[in-house]
Amino acid sequence: MDVALAVIVFVVALIFIVRSIKVVPQQSAWVVERLGKYQATLGPGLNFLVPFVDRVAYRHSLKEIPLDVPSQVCITRDNTQLQVDGILYFQVTDPMRASYGSSNYIMAVTQLAQTSLRSVIGKLELDKTFEERDTINHSIVTAIDEAALNWGVKVLRYEIKDLTPPKDILHAMQQQITAEREKRGLIAASEGKRQEQINLAEGQRQAFIAKSEGEKQAQINNAQGEAAAITSVAEATADAISRIAAAIRQPGGIEAVQLRVAEKAVDSYGRVAADANTTLIVPSNMTEVSALITSAMKMVQVGGATPTNR
Repeated sequence: MDVALAVIVFVVALIFIVRSIKVVPQQSAWVVERLGKYQATLGPGLNFLVPFVDRVAYRHSLKEIPLDVPSQVCITRDNTQLQVDGILYFQVTDPMRASYGSSNYIMAVTQLAQTSLRSVIGKLELDKTFEERDTINHSIVTAIDEAALNWGVKVLRYEIKDLTPPKDILHAMQQQITAEREKRGLIAASEGKRQEQINLAEGQRQAFIAKSEGEKQAQINNAQGEAAAITSVAEATADAISRIAAAIRQPGGIEAVQLRVAEKAVDSYGRVAADANTTLIVPSNMTEVSALITSAMKMVQVGGATPTNR
């Protein structure tokens, strides 16, 4: 009898211990009710309850939870239907409100995300819905987060997964994209031809300028060369004349000139006489030739005396 009583006491004590000790996992929160009324929120670790009086009514995970928002049909501002689905990320921040603020906060968040998405899409035209995904996502998060505060839930972000317009709209969009690409291709080709013509004209202009500059420089070089040649010849002639004049002023210079003039006269007569086609008329009086030589010598003497008088 004593043994049976001891066993019963041990079992009852074990039940009390099991019901009074609760170990809450990390990133979790358990809501405790005492006699049907909210009592406390148990954090991670070892916790103690009053057996048969306290009970764990709700268990919440405090991790970030991804929630798939079902696909739905939204109508844009220009009356185009879009099949839209997305994914919502939220986190329980207040376990008590999450337990008593809504009968099912997950369904509430999902429904609110769908209605907010329809409202935001309805304000945009079809083309804008593809361009402003970030704006749509931000608007939905803002709209849900305001209402979710009463449910103890914090909405972190929303991402649109797919935007699917009807098939005829997709076909029209594809045609528009194809036409736009062809247009850009034609524009690029015309710009290329235009640039090619500009480059050819510029090249011809540069070539003409270079050719004219070359011809101009060649003419300048030729003129400078001719001028230098004339200058050299003139300087050489002047130098030769100066030397002859200086030689004439030397003693015996006049006699040498007279002899040279006489030689030139005789030589000229000889060349004239040697030509078979020339008729030579010899003066009957050779004294006339002598007079001619004497006259030439007088001119030389005058020319030679003039520098001396200076």
